[in-house]
Amino acid sequence: MSATATATATHTVVPSLTAPLKALPPAKEIPLTFAAGIKSWWGAGAGASAHAEERLLRKLSYYRSEPPHSLSEVQDQPVIAYSSKIVLNDQKRYINTLSIVSTSPCNSSPAPAVLLHGYGAGLGFFFKNFSALGEWAASRRSSVYAIDWLGMGRSARVPFVVNAKRDDISGRVHEAEAFFVDSLEEWREKMKLEKMTLVGHSLGAYMNVAYALKYPTRVSRLVLLSPAGVPRDPSATVPSREVTDDQINEVDYVSVDDAQLATRAKAEEIKSEQRNQGRRQGKLWKVFTYLWEEGWSPFQVVRSAMWYGPILVGKYSSRRFSGFTEEEVREMHDYILNIALAKGSGEYCISHILAPGAHARMPLVDRMGPLKMPVTFAYGDSDWMDREGGAQAIKNLKAAGNTKSRLYTVKHAGHHLYLDNPTAVNRLLSEELDRGSR
Repeated sequence: MSATATATATHTVVPSLTAPLKALPPAKEIPLTFAAGIKSWWGAGAGASAHAEERLLRKLSYYRSEPPHSLSEVQDQPVIAYSSKIVLNDQKRYINTLSIVSTSPCNSSPAPAVLLHGYGAGLGFFFKNFSALGEWAASRRSSVYAIDWLGMGRSARVPFVVNAKRDDISGRVHEAEAFFVDSLEEWREKMKLEKMTLVGHSLGAYMNVAYALKYPTRVSRLVLLSPAGVPRDPSATVPSREVTDDQINEVDYVSVDDAQLATRAKAEEIKSEQRNQGRRQGKLWKVFTYLWEEGWSPFQVVRSAMWYGPILVGKYSSRRFSGFTEEEVREMHDYILNIALAKGSGEYCISHILAPGAHARMPLVDRMGPLKMPVTFAYGDSDWMDREGGAQAIKNLKAAGNTKSRLYTVKHAGHHLYLDNPTAVNRLLSEELDRGSR
C-alpha cells in the first residue's frame, strides 16, 4: 500500500464533510479570582477538552470535525484536515489523531510526517505549524498526522504501570518507553502506513528515537526538536523547565537564516548562558524538580489544587504565551487546563526515564549508533536543552557510518522553538521533509 493511507482505510463512515461546522463557545477568560477558578474547574471535562482542541484546529480553513466518506467527495480542495480517535488492539486504548491529507495521493509521494508532542502536552501545541505542513502535504500529495501520545492529551488515559524493580534501571526505562513506542506502532498498523518521518519535540523526540531503535524499517527520517534525554551531563537539562520555559518575544521572522547550521562558537555561547541560568535557579525549582523525580508531576499538582488549579495554569499561560494574541492565549490556556485536569497516566513516565539530576537514565547519545536513517537535531538559540548532546550524537552516528545527519540552531527561539519562531521552524520542517523525498 502507498505510504499515504486513504481517509477510508481505518475510519468508520460518518456524515458528509461538507456539512457546516457547529458553533463552538468561545474560550473563557483566564481566571484571576477564587470564584472564577471554581467556575473554570467545575466546567472542565471531556466536552470542554474537545472544544478547546477544536478551537485551535479550526484555524485551518479546511478543517472538519469528522473524516469524509471518501476523498472523491472533496477533490475540489487540495488538502483536508479532520480529527478522529484511532482504536488500538485493546478497545480501551485509542490515539487522538489529526489527519491532514492530500485529496489526490499517489504511490510515489514522500512518506507522511507524524508530529509528536512533548511531556504532558498535546497535538494542539503545533497549531502554528499545521498550515505550512498542510501546504507541504498538498504540494507533495502526501499526508501529515499529529497525534497525542497514549496517556496524554486527548488520547486514552489508561493506567501507566512499570513492574521492574527500582534498581533495575534498564528494565524501568524499557518498560516506560514501551508504553509509548508500542502504542505508536499499533497506531501505524491501524493507519496502514508503511513508513513515517517522525517529528518530535522534547520527550516526544526522545520517544521517536526509542521507536526508531525498535522499529527501524518503519522510519524514513527523524526530526528532533529540542530533544530530551540525549546528553550524559547531569546538569544539561532541568525537567521542571519543560512546563516553565519562557516565551521568546516575537521579532521579524522573514530572514531565511533563522534556522542555521550550528557552529562551535554559537554552541559555546549558548552553553555559557545555560550555566548562568542553572546558577540562578531558586529553591522553589529545586523542590519542584525533586517532587517530579519522586513520582509527582506538575499536572498532579494542578489536579490536587482543585479550583485553584485553573489560576495556576492561567499564570503559566499568561507568561508563556505572552507573544500570542489575547484570543490565542485564552485558547491555549483552556486547552492546557483541560489536559492538566484529565486523569493522570503517561505523565508518570518521567521518573523512570529521567534520573535524579534530571538527565536520562539511559542517554540517547550512547544508543543512537545503530540508526541508519537521517537524523536532524534543532534547538532554539535560547534553548535550555543541551545541544552538545545532539552534536555528540551526530559524531557517534558518523562514526557508525551514518553521514546523513545535521544540527540546526533556530534564532529567536527557546525550548518550544516551533511556537517561538514558527516561520523558521515551518521552513525547516518543509525542507527536511523534502530532503527525505530526494
